[in-house]
Formats: sequence, structure tokens, C-alpha cells
Amino acid sequence: MPWLQIKLDVLPDNAEQYEDLLLAAGCAAVTLQDLSDQPIFEPPLGTTPLWSNTELSGLFSADHDLEATTHFLHKSHRQLFPNKPFPTMKTEILEDKDWEREWMDNYHPMQFGERLWVCPSWKEAPNPNAVNLMLDPGLAFGTGTHPTTALCLKFLDSLELDGKQVVDYGCGSGILGIAALLLGADHVTAVDIDPQALEASVDNLARNKQAPETMTVCFPENTPEIEADLVIANILAGPLVGLAPTLTKLTKTGGKIVLSGLLSRQEEEIRAAYGDAFELDQVAESEGWIRINGIKK
Repeated sequence: MPWLQIKLDVLPDNAEQYEDLLLAAGCAAVTLQDLSDQPIFEPPLGTTPLWSNTELSGLFSADHDLEATTHFLHKSHRQLFPNKPFPTMKTEILEDKDWEREWMDNYHPMQFGERLWVCPSWKEAPNPNAVNLMLDPGLAFGTGTHPTTALCLKFLDSLELDGKQVVDYGCGSGILGIAALLLGADHVTAVDIDPQALEASVDNLARNKQAPETMTVCFPENTPEIEADLVIANILAGPLVGLAPTLTKLTKTGGKIVLSGLLSRQEEEIRAAYGDAFELDQVAESEGWIRINGIKK
């Protein structure tokens, strides 16, 4: 069925009150999104910061009394914020769609480097003779569309991985670890704090017809004591700094490390955390995101 949607342009200080008003009016779901292209990265623990210009959207059933809700919002606003103007409000009808199917129809095969393609599991690979990674990300992060994942995939495609031991730390959908296997790696240890990520990695391993014994999936506290030829961590700067001792220990002398999930302005803190143990290369950059790789001294 179609839905009614009310959109309000709100400020962070009063977003919570308007969210409560929409819910009180019978809203089925509330979402918030940025109106000013203002990214928020790694907020402090226990905080939920909002953008300086936030759009608050409420979803209502098609038979909802829109006029009564509009009257309720204006009346409540006058009581809560008597000296402030009512926020900009828009209403619209949303057509009924199968949103999962909509996303699937718009996710296409992508090439990374010379050999590697990432293909949605529900579509044909465009080049059957390429190294084709068939992917269904499910609920886990990692489809190849984000610049950091793309940077890592291109680097993997450039390596000679035959017989190598690889660690994919923060594996998400398993995309990087499985790519390494398809490119010749002998074994991958896939680590993540999210059980859905580990499940997705196992599912995608089977989808790519790789033997179960080629990948070990585990939570961080259960990571085996190994010295890998290649350690990949596509996470965020804060966790990467904290994980420096762990990732250093997992990399063998002369082994490679690949660090991503980073903004350009975070390069120096990563170099400070890893520079003593690794000879770090110049960064690779895409859309403001970077990848740093190096060799363990």
C-alpha cells in the first residue's frame, strides 16, 4: 500500500521533541538525515550527535488523517516553542515499492584492478573468465561500492597472493578475505565483532565455492596466534589506532599491512601509530578517503 510522509526541517536541539510529536500522532517510523552534507565520524561513546540541519521524516499509513496531524503539530509547537517559527514542513505520498528489490536491481557488477570483479549473487558475471567474487552482503558492511573497500580491492588485485596467509580484521561481508582467496591466498582468518558479519562471511564463502577450511571466522578475543603474510583492516581511524599492537603482532616480519576506512586528515595519527613497526607507503586516495599500506620491519 502507499504511505504518507511528513518531513520537517529541524535543529538538533529540538529534533527529539518533534520526533516524539510524530510518534504521538501515530507515526509508524521516524528517520533523520543530513540536509547540509555534514558528515559525522566516530562520535564520542554514549553520544548521538545530529547534523546542524536535520530532516526529520515520519511515515504514516495511507488512510491517516493528515489534516488532523498537521493541526496537532502546529498546536504542540506553539506550546513547546512559543517564540520560534514552525519548521519547514513538506508532505508527500510514497508509492508502494519492494525496496529490497529496488536496491537489488540497482546494484551492478564492478571491476577492481585488472582481474577482479565483484558481482551481485543474483546477476550474471559479465566476464566469466575473470576472477569473479559473487556477493550477497546481507546485513553486513562491504559491497565494493564504498571508496575504502574499492581501494582495498584494487590493492589486492595488484598482489601475488598464491599460498599466502591473510587476516581480514573487521571482515564485514567477507568481501576482502574472499577476494584474497579467489586471487590465490591459501587461508584467511576473518575477524569481526558482529555475529551477522561472521555469518555473512561464511555464506559468501560457500557462494563462491571455496572450501570451509580455507576461512576461519572468529570474534576478536578468539583470534588465533598467527603471523600472516597480509593483514587487511578496513575499519575506522579510532579503532585502528587502538588495534595497532594487535595488528602488528598478527603480521609477520616482511609481511604487508593494509589499513583503510580513513579520511585524508587522519593520515598522520595512523602513521604515528604504525610507523615504528612498518615501512609505510604513500597513501592512495578516493573521494576524501585513503588507504595506507606498508611492510613490517
